[in-house]
Amino acid sequence: VVGTVIAGLVYLSTAWWLMESIPDICKETSSVWTCPSDTVFYDASVIWGLIGPRRIFGNLGTYQNVNWFFLGGAIAPLLVWLATKAFPQQEWIKLINMPVLIGATGMMPPATAVNFTSWIIVGFLSGFVVYRYKPEWWQRHNYVLSGALDAGLAFMGVVLYFCLGLEEISIDWWGNNLDGCPLAHCPTANGIEVQGCPLFT
Repeated sequence: VVGTVIAGLVYLSTAWWLMESIPDICKETSSVWTCPSDTVFYDASVIWGLIGPRRIFGNLGTYQNVNWFFLGGAIAPLLVWLATKAFPQQEWIKLINMPVLIGATGMMPPATAVNFTSWIIVGFLSGFVVYRYKPEWWQRHNYVLSGALDAGLAFMGVVLYFCLGLEEISIDWWGNNLDGCPLAHCPTANGIEVQGCPLFT
């Protein structure tokens, strides 16, 4: 209870301080503080509330074929179960957790491919290689490694903000180019002309 109260107060005071001290926070004019998760939530509220799902995912929308993924999500665990029955000697098939794999895609809109590739590499090395070949080391140090990675990320976020963000210093490298494609901001609807973008008909 004490930890929850302290964490809540720290989060609230930090959010309050950020909103009061950073101009244009969560806006396009703010280069660092763009709030991608909040933007995705806002976009989802516009899609489901203002426009309506029928005009996006229904028979009037462009993305109606996305609905087939609901069927794929229902069938995927059954395929893994059938694979475990068909190949009982393959122990690794039992480790496939389709709800976790598919559920992780829910975090993809605000994240980038760099996030997922680093998670996959570290997760594979820790959860498979070290677990299989050094189980004693894994049992002793894996939880500490997880906490250290989380703490290191948070610490570096604070350090980068105070060292670079407050001084308005930006670093231009491929990791900052979130889209990675110059056409990522182009409209995909038919007949909309934007300079520098292809025209779909």
